[in-house]
Amino acid sequence: MKKDIHPQYYENAQIKCACGNVITTGSTKEKIEVEICSKCHPFFAGGEKLVDIAGRVEKFKERAKKSQQIKSERSKIVSKATSKTKSKTKK
Repeated sequence: MKKDIHPQYYENAQIKCACGNVITTGSTKEKIEVEICSKCHPFFAGGEKLVDIAGRVEKFKERAKKSQQIKSERSKIVSKATSKTKSKTKK
């Protein structure tokens, strides 16, 4: 094997979560910071916690609301157009 091609391995690397949990493990990085760990993740914690980074959920809800409004406006326009054509054919 070639010498000096592997990164340095830290046996006591610290993983720090945003919730305050600290995990010690082996890694090629000495310190790692994460946003979610097994202590605070909803799947492992057993709770229903909405994990939202940078307002993504709100943005999605806004887009969904806008698309629903557009669909309802289109359906109103289509129903008006069909009612006008039906009234012309009856005369």
